[in-house]
Amino acid sequence: MPRFSPPTHVLILGLFAALGLTCGGTALAKSAAEIDAEVNAALETFKKETGAAEELLAKSDGVLVFPKVIKAGLGIGGEYGEGALRIDGKTVDYYSTAAASIGLQIGAQSKTVIILFLQQAALDKFRASSGWEAGVDGSVAVVQVGAGGSLDTTNIKDPIIGFVLDQKGLMANITLEGAKMTKIVRD
Repeated sequence: MPRFSPPTHVLILGLFAALGLTCGGTALAKSAAEIDAEVNAALETFKKETGAAEELLAKSDGVLVFPKVIKAGLGIGGEYGEGALRIDGKTVDYYSTAAASIGLQIGAQSKTVIILFLQQAALDKFRASSGWEAGVDGSVAVVQVGAGGSLDTTNIKDPIIGFVLDQKGLMANITLEGAKMTKIVRD
């Protein structure tokens, strides 16, 4: 029986952890009602954290909300979450997000991801795709928010903008590149 060196062993454990997060989502799938309730709570938090949230939500053609994206890793990491796309305040579709990463990482975290589609063409392209990847199928500009949740909305020109929040509030220096969003069916 072959023996694995400790670094290989750690990588294999990390791979299984990442696969469990990204593939195991179906076994732990939430109902549509559960997702909608979490989306409502995430949007309320977003409005409290960001002074311009109401204005941006009113300007957007659609908003994609992943209330709880779990990221874990041990050398190799993965993340998974489920959310909803809302147009005019109503859920029109459900989506999952998944990503994998390799590098120096250990531990787990939870975050909320809110993506606003500020141009109808960008929303239409997203909805027409069978699996949309940030940074490949469309660029998501992650918005940095100032002190006290201030945000200058006059300088926002990107067709798709994103916000990432954790339990402590808005997160800085975060990217959504590589996250794949796929439509899912929920009852």
